[in-house]
Parts: sequence; structure tokens; C-alpha cells
Amino acid sequence: MATCKNLAEISTATHDVVLQIAYAGPDNFTGTPIYRRPACYLNSEAAECLLRAIDLAGQLGFRLRIFDAYRPTEAQWQLWSHTPDPDFVADPRRGSPHSRGAAIDLTLETQSGEPLEMGTPFDDFAVQSHHGRTDIGPSAQRNRALLLGIMTAAGWDYYRNEWWHYQLFNARRYPLLSDRAAGTQMMA
Repeated sequence: MATCKNLAEISTATHDVVLQIAYAGPDNFTGTPIYRRPACYLNSEAAECLLRAIDLAGQLGFRLRIFDAYRPTEAQWQLWSHTPDPDFVADPRRGSPHSRGAAIDLTLETQSGEPLEMGTPFDDFAVQSHHGRTDIGPSAQRNRALLLGIMTAAGWDYYRNEWWHYQLFNARRYPLLSDRAAGTQMMA
């Protein structure tokens, strides 16, 4: 597993995951690429929790599809500048768990590559994206509960407003990392 300073790179070659890094292309809530290249990094504790989640999902016949993980502080500022909504985008002055390598955005998919129905797309800022919603279909409720169970059993905490977002407990104990400080070369 490759590392960039304090971060471990997560790839399809080293992990049984699918990478669909949303902020490396225009298919995200800003409509423009934020990252120069698609890459996935986590700090060492988060990477260990991810390995446990991969194993648990695999035992149930699923794979993890990752939308985002480490997010350079420069990227967090761009997201906040576009949509300064603290219910869905962390204020960069306070810092995001993503910018600490301690958070991941993901979903479940079948072994054949079909994503499970979750009731809303990734990065949908509607209240239906919150955990515990009963105004989405029963299949989506079940799938969200399955993802929540896998991730919490693997050691992750969840963010109540986003079914796709998981982070380490006490994530603020890790420092905020810019692209340069992390050495990831994700930003232009």
C-alpha cells in the first residue's frame, strides 16, 4: 500500500473496492472537477477500519464503492465557497474530517457492480439523505441500514445528515492537511 506522508493510498489494486471519486470530474454538486486526478487516501486508522468494512461487506456478498475520502483543505474551501451550507458541507475554518484523512463517502454495490438503491443519490442535500428516513422506499431503508451496520461494526461513526458519510470517532484529533502537506498532488 502506497503512502503519502501520513496517508495510505486506497486503490482497486490494493483493496477490493470500486473508486468513483466524484470530485475528480464534473458529476458532483458543484458541476465542475475539484481534484486534478482521482485518488483515494485515508489516515492509517481509517485505512484499517476500511479493511474491516471491506471484509464485512464481502462476507455479505457486497463491495464498497467510494465517492470520496481524504479531501485536501484547498478542496474543502472550494466546496464551501460553492455551497456554504453547514448541514452538508463542513466550514473549512472548523475543518472537515475528510481533510484529516478520517472520513469516507461510499455506498454498497453487488458483486456484479450494481449499486444498491439508497433513496437519494450521493451528495443530495435533501432531508431524505438523512439517516433514519422513512419517507424513502423500504428497499432503500434496508440498504442504508445494511451499510450503517457494516460501517459501524468496522469501527466507523456516521454523520446523521448523509447516508454515505462515515468518519472516525474523535476525528478532530488528526491534523488538517493541505494537498501540499499531504503530498497527494490531487489539486491543480
